[in-house]
Amino acid sequence: MAVHEHPDRSSGFHLPSFRRNRTAAAAGPEVAVGTGTHTVRAYAFASLRLLTGFVFLWAFLDKTFGFGYATPSGKGWIDGGSPTKGFLGSVAVGPMESTFHSWAGDPWADWLFMLGLLGIGLALVAGVALRFAAVAGTLMMALMWIAEWPPAKHLPDGSPSMSTNPFVDYHVIYAVALIVVAAAAAGDTLGLGRIWAGLPLVRRSRWLR
Repeated sequence: MAVHEHPDRSSGFHLPSFRRNRTAAAAGPEVAVGTGTHTVRAYAFASLRLLTGFVFLWAFLDKTFGFGYATPSGKGWIDGGSPTKGFLGSVAVGPMESTFHSWAGDPWADWLFMLGLLGIGLALVAGVALRFAAVAGTLMMALMWIAEWPPAKHLPDGSPSMSTNPFVDYHVIYAVALIVVAAAAAGDTLGLGRIWAGLPLVRRSRWLR
């Protein structure tokens, strides 16, 4: 009877092992591609976060010290200039024109605006508190959008408003960028997002993430 047995068939060892290895080998490239795609995406969001953060930080520094770009030298906040007087005081159209004029140059408006630029910029560069930064930054961008009022084709004196798009301008783009980096948890790459998320206070209050 022993001559009729076929140990190579009954053991079932070699063939199943070969199939598992072949399946793993076939899945390997897919896993590698997926991991590579995830890495590229993570670094892309991190880059967007850092660049957007630098926009806010540079605006704060230029308005504070007057580097001669948007803010003339000698007219920075540290020299006694007002970060909001020129911009809000020159609003000529829009539903909040008179309101912005009343805010222009007020100390509370200067401090709130500058602290907003600094806080949002630092949060983005560090990769922490991105949700809070997204909310604060979106509100700031919305107010600045209303101040410039892109829907207007002409100013009250009849001159062109120089608006290039009645709805989407750079303020809208920045607001969307803030929301995207917060939703993507972009602080986890090239940032302190993971450490920040592990803090007890942040674990208890996820909106601080």
